[in-house]
Amino acid sequence: MIDIPAPLRLRLDGDALVRNWRTLDRMSGTAACGAAIKANGYGLGAAEVARRLADAGCRDFFVSNWQEAADLAPLGLTVSVLHGVREDDMPAATAGFARPVLNTATQVARWKAAGGGTCDVMVDTGMNRLGVSADDIAEGLLGDLRIETLMSHLACADEESPMNATQRDRFATLAGQTSARRMSLANSAGIALSGYAFDLTRPGLALYGGVPRGELGAIRQVVRPEAEILQRRRVRAGDTVGYNAQWTAAEDTEVAILNLGYADGYRRHFTNVGAALASGRVLPVLGRVSMDLVAIDVDAAKDLAEGDWVELDYALPASAAASGLSQYELLTGLGQRFDRVWAAS
Repeated sequence: MIDIPAPLRLRLDGDALVRNWRTLDRMSGTAACGAAIKANGYGLGAAEVARRLADAGCRDFFVSNWQEAADLAPLGLTVSVLHGVREDDMPAATAGFARPVLNTATQVARWKAAGGGTCDVMVDTGMNRLGVSADDIAEGLLGDLRIETLMSHLACADEESPMNATQRDRFATLAGQTSARRMSLANSAGIALSGYAFDLTRPGLALYGGVPRGELGAIRQVVRPEAEILQRRRVRAGDTVGYNAQWTAAEDTEVAILNLGYADGYRRHFTNVGAALASGRVLPVLGRVSMDLVAIDVDAAKDLAEGDWVELDYALPASAAASGLSQYELLTGLGQRFDRVWAAS
């Protein structure tokens, strides 16, 4: 098979990733700090993320499903599978390379019937997504289970919402009511709230450069998309660029066409609001983002030519504000046509 370099790459800063985890670990106080590496490490590559964080001291990792867990099995990590166990998952779940986070009475019964070992359990404290109820626990549903971590999930931790304290207090009342060795509530945003850490925190977004709350301003950017210039052209005053003529040149303008588009996760929301960066110069996106192509204004970059590379302006908080997309979408939507290049380990 011919090895052809991609015209797109993600520059991934391993040092920033590790520093972000250490920042979150420090903010977690006496609680252990884990890492959510679901969705292929939020798009960065779960195995590469996990290896770096394990070397830094992280001991608890979280994925969504058993396929994700199986991909990480060779690393020998402590992995919890957040979506629990379907019947089809049981051969993998009983193999011992990860443990389930049981979410329903059916999953609990399935795990008990199989003689399953140590598990985690999710309890719903108000998000109404996954989890058994506090009433289930009071009625003895979790009896005879060997539970490592009882966990819940905050719905509004990135906001000043009274629901945060409600969920925290509901969760706190469950202490000692199960066999769980640890309790875990806080995600990235929850770590920034005082009194929410319990025994284990589970950051995701902030590890990868997302900033869900202002208190996390020390978080560093990890992901920098780069694209290659396919063509440079001069657009005359009055002419338009791209589908539906969404941008019209007010004067003669130098334009570069990038090998990038919404098929790669660079969404149409960046039409006329996104930008590229080159040696400190900001190069605005011109017109509509297409499936595979983006036009940028390179009047300020006379040196850029076909075959050169530019960085996309992709700091997550600012990009989310500009595009109207969540920081989570911006990360996990980055496609497979990017080469993922780690700058440091």
